[in-house]
Amino acid sequence: MDAATEPGDETLMLAYAAGDVTAFERLYARHRGRLYRFMLRQVHDAGLADELFQDVWQRVIAARGQWQPDAAFSTWLFRIAHNRLNDHWRAQKHRPPAPADGDERAARVPDPHTPERTLSEFEQRRRLQLALDELPEEQREVLTLRLEQELTLEEIGSITGVGRETVKSRLRYAMDKLRTRLQE
Repeated sequence: MDAATEPGDETLMLAYAAGDVTAFERLYARHRGRLYRFMLRQVHDAGLADELFQDVWQRVIAARGQWQPDAAFSTWLFRIAHNRLNDHWRAQKHRPPAPADGDERAARVPDPHTPERTLSEFEQRRRLQLALDELPEEQREVLTLRLEQELTLEEIGSITGVGRETVKSRLRYAMDKLRTRLQE
């Protein structure tokens, strides 16, 4: 089936709600990578990201009968992910620290470049990650949804439950903070 004849997400979700399990399998295949990367970027822990990722899909399965195509499926999916993350953070009462072995894991990554270049690139990525980690949760989330998931401001607003202008404001503040932090 080529892309022109491939059914849309909303069509697949309606088919799944009507009992077509293969429709769910296609939806899952389309969105699993983006959703998992989003979850991992938010929690910085592969085990926890796996758990939250599975919870989101369980909620999709549980809600299939009530789903209505009022918004794009991906918007609805990431809204569920957003809510699941909020539940997690509320339960934690704080954001967990970066993994203790994060620097060790990064150092084990093979790189064909020179040691100096490798160190420079590593330091740039590390600085960027630290700067991202310092952002308030709301700003980091909209930035991640915009840059990594390539969602529109309207889709991000629908996922996070805020208006388009609030999304724009959070993006602007996040980018300003990143620029300032990275210029230090």
